[in-house]
Amino acid sequence: MKFNLNKILILTGSVALIFIVSFFVWWNKEITVTGLNPWQAQSGLKSSISGLECANAGRRPLAVMMAGDPETRPLAGIGQADIVFEMPVTPNGITRFLAVFQCEDPKEIGSIRSAREDFIPLAASLGSIYAHWGGEKEALNKLDSGIINNIDAMKYEGTVFYRKNSMPRPHNGFSSIGLLLAKAEALGYGSKDTFQGYAHGKDEVKRNLSSIVSTIEVAYPGQYQATWQYDEQTNSYLRSRGGSQERDANSGEQVRADTVVIMETSSRVLDKDYISVDVVGEGEAVIYQNGSSMSGQWKKDPSQTSSKLYFYDTNGQEIKLVPGKIWVEIVVS
Repeated sequence: MKFNLNKILILTGSVALIFIVSFFVWWNKEITVTGLNPWQAQSGLKSSISGLECANAGRRPLAVMMAGDPETRPLAGIGQADIVFEMPVTPNGITRFLAVFQCEDPKEIGSIRSAREDFIPLAASLGSIYAHWGGEKEALNKLDSGIINNIDAMKYEGTVFYRKNSMPRPHNGFSSIGLLLAKAEALGYGSKDTFQGYAHGKDEVKRNLSSIVSTIEVAYPGQYQATWQYDEQTNSYLRSRGGSQERDANSGEQVRADTVVIMETSSRVLDKDYISVDVVGEGEAVIYQNGSSMSGQWKKDPSQTSSKLYFYDTNGQEIKLVPGKIWVEIVVS
């Protein structure tokens, strides 16, 4: 009986040892897999923003504040963004851009400018990380409170952000996707895309005589006036600004968009250098895609900074966007 008990104990110990060794091997294997760069590309996914399949579709978007001033043109990386928001930031109509990157990795992004309070809800609506070069007081107060993950060049100039001597200050600030992602990881920011996504579908807007629009004029003043020309061969829109083609400094190619949204809202003058633009609530919108226009509404829940910015048709249904790049032109009254 004692002999049998010893055999049982030995057998039980051997099984336990095998289990422990197997678990140790499995556990180390798991560590190897999950220890990969959290920003690593994944194939077979579609971007929640553009609806296009791309290697970086699962990656958290980066929203970069970019200049609109004539001396900063051509901008680097502006044509590679998945979605761009443009709106006036001063009483005399100077505009700035919030360029949001997910699918593509521009080798250079700039000119990067200061944060403005009205762009924060737009960056937050996509679950993005907001990159900027300093900012106006109210914007910095909100960012310092942790309202959204952000990377400020005033803290990381010379490492994450750099200046180019060939351009005058304050228009000479630049960075890259690689530098920004590395800093985001170092700051412990989440790496996964959490944006619920835009609705996408091909040929949602049907062309007819009353809706055909080949040229879109965005009524910004002077050198900021934007024009989009429909290109039937590519079913996209080509951008010009201030009477010249808008080109990306990285590629030299003219900027294109597959969907252009004119988002109408109101604004208030704060002082000679600042206006406040309403980007939450609701208002009228016109959506251009497939060479046609569609009237609708934009809505964004004012109670949640991170709420999605929706585009609805006149029946209250979310508009399906053509898969591709999106530009939102915010015009104010």
